[in-house]
Amino acid sequence: MFRSLALPLLLTIAGPALAQGQPAGANPIIRDRFTADPAPLVVGDRLYLYVGHDEAQRDEMFTMREWLVYSTTDMRHWTDHGPILHVADFKWAKKDAWASQAIYRNGKYWFYAAVEHDDSHPGKAIAVAVSDTPTGPFVDARGSALITNQMTPKGTHSWEDIDPTVFTDDDGTTWIAWGNRQCYIARLKPNMIEIDGPITEITPPHFEEGPWLHKRGNLYYLTYASLDRATHRDERVSYATATAPAGPWTYRGTLTGSGKYSFTIHPGIAQFKGDWYLFLHNAALSIGDLNGAIGRRAVTVERLDYNADGTMKPVVQTDAGVTATVRRQ
Repeated sequence: MFRSLALPLLLTIAGPALAQGQPAGANPIIRDRFTADPAPLVVGDRLYLYVGHDEAQRDEMFTMREWLVYSTTDMRHWTDHGPILHVADFKWAKKDAWASQAIYRNGKYWFYAAVEHDDSHPGKAIAVAVSDTPTGPFVDARGSALITNQMTPKGTHSWEDIDPTVFTDDDGTTWIAWGNRQCYIARLKPNMIEIDGPITEITPPHFEEGPWLHKRGNLYYLTYASLDRATHRDERVSYATATAPAGPWTYRGTLTGSGKYSFTIHPGIAQFKGDWYLFLHNAALSIGDLNGAIGRRAVTVERLDYNADGTMKPVVQTDAGVTATVRRQ
């Protein structure tokens, strides 16, 4: 079902953005297919970007069967490494290759992703796969779900256990956070395939989904898709900070607004070659006769800067992205 992973292809597709004269590396950064839920991973002098593949036709909302990975050494030119995993590779899952993140730990690459569990554990669940390389092949590391809907009984709906983010702290402890409307966090055991201790709810204001954990200096950041249902129709990106992964978390407000034409948005953050970057998605890409939509999104990236007190400077989403010649101060 996959084409060979041994022959990565340099993206040369002249999609709609290139046709308008934008340089390579401008937004959206992937133009030959619809992609969503970006999750960056830095390995040496290369940044890998894990994304979901939107395949929705016509009025479909989410049709996602596989995860893809791209990589870059300059944030301008992206190498396509092809599909790395299909939802069918988790034998206990029945559909929905939703948001994911990969990290390196114990000499291997661990891939955490949201899927729909079969009827033995109804609802969304979080899977974990493992590989010797960042481009796969990845295989199911447990043969069962790491997290199921039944493990978070206080939730209000069956799709609350989605969008995993995984982070290894300086002391070697690995944390996983996830959720929709409720945000949860737990430690992982050193084997990376079992929860270690209790699951704790850490839901910050207006939390909707898509959490992302990272650390800069002594400060921890929880960045997420937010939705103030009283005032907004589309998700934005907000964030909170803490001095420990389990909190308490201090709400810091909005980091960036909604993605163009998109109800959803999904942050991913990485430091690469001395600069910080914020990955997102919108629905501004058209391919052939398919326009961007809730089920046809496109990954983007912007530079991310910090204030002296550690707070993040608001990010303006642009077509130029990292190719802009003038950097914000």
